Amino acid sequence: MSYWAGEAGVNPMRITGGLLGGVWLAHLAADLGDGRFDGAWLAQNFENLKPEKAIWEKYAGLFAKVDTERERFLEFERWWNGFYFMSREEIVAIVENLFIGNKLENGEFRICNGCTADLRRIRNPLVIFASYGDNITPPHQALGWIPAVYKDTDDLKRAGQRIVYLTNPHVGHLGLFVSAKVARLEHRAILESLDEIEELNPGLYEMQIDNPSGDPDCHKPQFSVRFIERKVEDIDFAKQPESFERVRAVSEANEAFYRTFVSPWVQAATNPWIAETLKWQHPMRVSRYVFSEVFNPWMRVVAGLADVVAKERRPMSDNYPMIKNEREFFGRVSEAMEMVRELRDAGNEHVFRLLYGQNLFEPSQKKPGKDEP
Repeated sequence: MSYWAGEAGVNPMRITGGLLGGVWLAHLAADLGDGRFDGAWLAQNFENLKPEKAIWEKYAGLFAKVDTERERFLEFERWWNGFYFMSREEIVAIVENLFIGNKLENGEFRICNGCTADLRRIRNPLVIFASYGDNITPPHQALGWIPAVYKDTDDLKRAGQRIVYLTNPHVGHLGLFVSAKVARLEHRAILESLDEIEELNPGLYEMQIDNPSGDPDCHKPQFSVRFIERKVEDIDFAKQPESFERVRAVSEANEAFYRTFVSPWVQAATNPWIAETLKWQHPMRVSRYVFSEVFNPWMRVVAGLADVVAKERRPMSDNYPMIKNEREFFGRVSEAMEMVRELRDAGNEHVFRLLYGQNLFEPSQKKPGKDEP
């Protein structure tokens, strides 16, 4: 919930709003959609974070294990490509108040007239599960709001709140939400420990899981859970740089100009037919449906050939020299794409620093772990 927090070179998503000039672009996309924002843009942004995985390794992995990966691949694709739409008001409020405005942790996120979201008023215990492998919502963002809302540990206790956190060293953003194999144990441990969390005294706790069996699908008492008391003062991520304050100011100016002088004309020129055309021309849809025989009749020929090949196919051994060369080729392409992505991210951070100031590269001070939050 600390949307500006993060680490240079690790969390590039947080600077995207500044590079694009703020919320106006999301507003424009919603106007072109006849008042609806296409969620395919969000999925595309996610894939662009690590194209070597989303664009290359996913399909290379399918090709390399074509005899066993078909159903798993299709199941994920059906879920991943089920894009949702948001209203113009929703997407503008989310980007303006959260990702660029960072107003939630400061109690400035207005819900309606005379009502703001105040995190101090939450009385239910909070359980925070974050991962250092998550480059969208890292622990900096998941935990950084705590010292912003509560001055110290005594303040948290006086408020009567119980906050429990646990971190994972490598699970990715999707793994936290769709329960990937590496995160299943944490999810289950949280659910099976809710009664214990309710009974904790007010304060900040780190939740540690001891699982001697190593089985991610086990249940209590095969694993045990400990709650170790921590201090709010020890959550010492780098302070949010002034650069993001400048991003907010630029975004507000651009949005005011766009909302006043451009948006009315775009809305007047857009209709449901144009919105539907733009929807089906989105790269995330075209890249999938161009290979569908429903949209591309020529693919019926490929489908017929695939049936013939499947009947006669005899998989080669993993030790076959050409198979080894193929795997090495996949790895080299992935490494090259990763190198290009790192250069891109470094260039974006350099541009951000030139545009908004010198404070972007403040290092993170501490990382929550087993010894300290």
